[in-house]
This record gives sequence, structure tokens and C-alpha cells, in this order.
Amino acid sequence: MSTKPPAWPQGYQRVVLSEVDSTNAEALRQASTLTDPTWFLGLRQTAGRGRRGRAWSDPEGNFSATLAIRLTDPPAQLALRSFVAALALHEALVGLTGLDSAFALKWPNDVLLNGGKLSGILLEGAGQGVLAIGIGVNLRQHPETQPETHPDGGAFLPVSLREETGVSVSPEDFLNHLAPAFVHWEERLVTYGFEPIRAAFLSRVARLGEPLIARTQHDQIHGVFKTIDDAGALLLDTKAGTVAVPAADIFFP
Repeated sequence: MSTKPPAWPQGYQRVVLSEVDSTNAEALRQASTLTDPTWFLGLRQTAGRGRRGRAWSDPEGNFSATLAIRLTDPPAQLALRSFVAALALHEALVGLTGLDSAFALKWPNDVLLNGGKLSGILLEGAGQGVLAIGIGVNLRQHPETQPETHPDGGAFLPVSLREETGVSVSPEDFLNHLAPAFVHWEERLVTYGFEPIRAAFLSRVARLGEPLIARTQHDQIHGVFKTIDDAGALLLDTKAGTVAVPAADIFFP
């Protein structure tokens, strides 16, 4: 286990805010002025948000940050950064705790700790070619919110790093581990394409080969988690054959 972070990545900037409404919102506001990739870390976030407009509760001491990075990739390629961010989170968390088997990735980009939801990721386009990659991690305590549930079961109770592992880390220290890990996986994506990212994600993903429920905005699909394809879509074996699901909330019955 290594608790000393690697060197801060060259060319990346950081802005630490004592209070902010949302780190993603701040990144969007600053997008037109950014020349270097920049991390915005909010020590207190008052209006955090998650996927599909959900509120993201952010108790004091937890991690809320956004990487604003200027990219020229098409939208489908930009979306692959959610997998890059998930792998970076996994690397940072294992490096801090040494507990490799305790962490798993939940497609498309959540991090689970002992089966509970520890972290979430939100990607938003900021315009001017800037992508905002928002990351929240329950470092100190989990929010007092209802878990994500499905009528057929599969609740994901929120958990925190300190409560589950006994490891305490400040948001600033966590960023010092996360930022180099992100660059490591981003460089792999840029150099070798999505395949090594896909393979690494599948080796860490939860419930591969098991039944799950994928709930989209308009439908829900029951099937067995077969793999993810070269665009990052979930592939399910269903009674009607293999179905590709580009985006959904998933639940484990």
C-alpha cells in the first residue's frame, strides 16, 4: 500500500475553493478562459448534482471536484472519459487503502466499496471544446439519502471510505492521488484507444456474467451482463438475444 502520492501531473492546474455551488458549474463558468487542464476542488459544495439532474448530497469532508479539460474528440469519444475517470478512482482508492478486492466498478462509472455506492461521476460539455468531468467520493461520511432502488430489488446503499475501511484522507490529499491516476489512464486511451481501457474496466467491474436490470428513460431490460462493447455500451444476453444499452441505471436483482 502506498500513501505517498505520485508527483502532480505536469501541465495540469488546480483551483481549491473553500465553498462553491457546484464544481461542475464552476468549470462551465470558467471554460472559455482555460488554457490548461484544470481541477476545481470544492471543500464545501452547496448544490452538487449527479446524473439525470439528481441532487448529490455532499457532507463536509467528502470529495467534490471537477476536471475541466479541452478536447477535440467527437462526442462518442468524449463519453469514454467516464471509464477513464472510474479507473483512475479505483487506482487512487486501492493505492490509499491496499484493499483491491473491496472495490468494484459499477457500469457505467460508479465505484462500489463492499457493495455500497462510494463514488459517482458526471460528464458535461462546457462548450469551447471543454469537457467537465465531475467526481464525488464519500471520503468521510455517506449522505443521509435514500439509496438507488428498483422495484425488483438491488439497492445501492451509500457508504463512506472512513466508515468502511478506517482510512481517513482529506479532499486535498485525495486529489493528489487522483490527478496522476487520471493522467495515467487518459494517456492509455489517447495512445492505444479504448480497448485497454475496456479490458481494465471489465477486470474490475461488478457482476459480470450475472443477471441485472438496466433501466433507461423509456424502458427496462432484464438480462445477463455479457460484456461492454467497443463504444462502452452494456451488452446484455436477453430472451430476445443480445441487446446493447448505451446508457441506463443498472440494478442487481
